[in-house]
Amino acid sequence: MHIGGLYQALIAKKMANQTDGVFFVRIEDTDQKREIENGVNDIINALKNYGIEPDEGMTDNENAVGEYGPYKQSLRKEIYQAYAKSLLEKGLAYPCFCTSEALDEIRSNQEKAKERTGYYGKWTKCRNMPLDMAAEKIQNGESYIIRLKSPGNPDKKIKHKDVIKGGVDMPENDQDIVIIKSDGLPTYHFAHAIDDHLMGTNLVIRGDEWLPSVPLHLQLFYVLGFKAPKYAHIAPLMKTEEGGKRKLSKRKDPEAAVSYYKEEGIPKQSVKEYLMNIANSNFEMWRKQNPDKTLEEFVFDLKKMGVSGALFDMTKMLDVSKNVISKYSAEEVYEEALAWAKEQDEELTKLLENKEYSLKVLGIERGNAKPRKDISKWSELKNAILYMYELDKNKTNFEYQKVTERDEIEKIVKVYFEKYYNQEDDKQLWFDKMKDLAEELGYAREVKEYKANPENYKGHVGDISTVIRVTLTGRCQTPDLYEIMQVLGIEEIKNRI
Repeated sequence: MHIGGLYQALIAKKMANQTDGVFFVRIEDTDQKREIENGVNDIINALKNYGIEPDEGMTDNENAVGEYGPYKQSLRKEIYQAYAKSLLEKGLAYPCFCTSEALDEIRSNQEKAKERTGYYGKWTKCRNMPLDMAAEKIQNGESYIIRLKSPGNPDKKIKHKDVIKGGVDMPENDQDIVIIKSDGLPTYHFAHAIDDHLMGTNLVIRGDEWLPSVPLHLQLFYVLGFKAPKYAHIAPLMKTEEGGKRKLSKRKDPEAAVSYYKEEGIPKQSVKEYLMNIANSNFEMWRKQNPDKTLEEFVFDLKKMGVSGALFDMTKMLDVSKNVISKYSAEEVYEEALAWAKEQDEELTKLLENKEYSLKVLGIERGNAKPRKDISKWSELKNAILYMYELDKNKTNFEYQKVTERDEIEKIVKVYFEKYYNQEDDKQLWFDKMKDLAEELGYAREVKEYKANPENYKGHVGDISTVIRVTLTGRCQTPDLYEIMQVLGIEEIKNRI
């Protein structure tokens, strides 16, 4: 499933929910050549995986819920044929016997004459065929299709008001399009008009590649005697490339496939949050003002969607994901990360075996006013927490930053743990003692003191704490050192020293 499909479904579900409407999933499978094995299940499961479950429609390849079924178009064949028969009886459709070679010849002649290509006007060989001749051809077993007898005039314009794009003027459709193919199944155009009428659809949210089809679709509703639904055409998700923009493509961009996010371990909530971010221009400000509200509480507005394609930016998505994960409890991080690891990362699964200790590790700098924001996806978690389980045994040269002399490093560590460190201290007392150590060894108690008179000190308290941090974790940058030391415990601290 393309991320654009998930994007559209999320918006459709949101609109249905906030207007007491119905979100339904209809499988449009009349083009049997394009059908792939388990395709329906893949679509339904991808939506379900993101909490986008239909109120009505297909629930898997075979089953459905709702009173307006079947919700799979290939099972509605007789319905479409009944409407086609009605149009034939009214003279609004006709059988066409043109072979593919005949259609190629028409196209070739149109191109030579520099005219529009298609089956319309003077180029329609079968449009005015007498009924008795058509009946005879059918009785003789000749292959045929059913075409719409278009009442359109391309010199006239239709005025269409799209929910997202606003007013759009387009020429009327004059193409005698196929409505029933030679296999007896309808084309998408014909089937969707009938189904949307019979299923009571009043808003169609779809990609704007369908915008040029609006004149044809409105004409079909008119010819069939139905009231047309409103249309909201969503611009495609875009990506920057070489100073320009192009559509996000599954062929070129791994992030275009919904499966990518599962493989990378980007939480579903993060994906949905980001998609809402690019869908509505006011969402980002709403989120800043309502950090603790759920996505369901945001009031979505189709009119606040961009007319041109939204820029899909993975860097921005990962930033959004960091914020989402920062609000998770340690238990939520543990459960989601473990579920991902069982499918994707055996080493991480092994690390997380000790749930009690892992929850302490994952609880560091979590649940406070400024939670840690160092993880954007579960595939980053192992590297982010590995030092809490073991130091890199192959690493022999740790980067201590300001303090580099071995004797000085050993002195800082020795004096601190022999004279100052007590695991029972609260955070303030712990930090005050770190300052006392700094002062004893010739470092400034405060960074600002050092900056004011650098010649008076070896460094400042931050340099002291970095020595302790690197000694215990092997890293210069980690979450809160006090919390790390509390989780490691005195025995493990001694081992690491």
